[in-house]
Amino acid sequence: MRFFSVLSFFTLSISIFSAQHDKILLWPNGAPGENKGVIGKEKILPKKNNSDVVRLANVTEPTIQYFPATKSPSSRCAVLVCPGGGYNILAIKHEGVDVCKWLNSIGVNAILLKYRVPRRKNRLKHQAPLEDAQRAIGIIRKNADKWNIDPNKVGVLGFSAGGNLAVMTAISNDSRTYEKVDISDNFSCRPDFAILIYPAYLVDRNDPTELFPEIKVTSKCPPCFFVHTGDDNVPAEGSALLYLKLEELGVEGNELHIFPFGGHGYGIVKSKKSVSTWPARAEEWMKALNLLTK
Repeated sequence: MRFFSVLSFFTLSISIFSAQHDKILLWPNGAPGENKGVIGKEKILPKKNNSDVVRLANVTEPTIQYFPATKSPSSRCAVLVCPGGGYNILAIKHEGVDVCKWLNSIGVNAILLKYRVPRRKNRLKHQAPLEDAQRAIGIIRKNADKWNIDPNKVGVLGFSAGGNLAVMTAISNDSRTYEKVDISDNFSCRPDFAILIYPAYLVDRNDPTELFPEIKVTSKCPPCFFVHTGDDNVPAEGSALLYLKLEELGVEGNELHIFPFGGHGYGIVKSKKSVSTWPARAEEWMKALNLLTK
């Protein structure tokens, strides 16, 4: 049984990551503030409650994995993909690898972010992941020529906690939350746009009338695309309030979609629910912003 489990893990890992082009360790000398002995070994967890969600746990060595666009000619646009998982695990397939493949199909270079989980003790839930995301965007821009990327068309896409991470990255206004490591940190860490799919931790579930204090939005924030559903246990008010705040501050190009049904955690899985059309809506939005111009 143990051999079968190890073999299954190996096979699953190969099937998930076989499409990658480059894999880069974000922090060659170790991530800021990390104590590897505290977190267990990185692993894919057993399936939970008959769910087919692939859950990656215990990430102490964050990486990015480059998926080059398969549609030719490429738009030279790039998107950093942040899977969700409550800042405790990463839903690495249906909110990660599968999303990268979709982006590739519309001419977009995708970069999968494997950020640190679970939450670190005595640190804000998003603090270590935000360091990873900011570092990743700098590395992407450093490799722009090598990866056929326009450094002015680098965005971020996130689901749930990954959506929160995308928000925190977008509002950081190019101010890094860690000390410079190397030349990659000379490049801007501000995304040029953000795609936020059921972003979490924007408002209090019990009183979703105001954004949390840490969501400090300014006019320097890039345009954002939102998807949420009315029956989501993560309040759709978070997406709506953030959209309205961006509009109030004069940030142009935002788009908000609130569908009636779909719940939470659907990722890019197709279904009969209208919310599963969000990739087509996102593609249209990207075209409207001239991000997919060849």
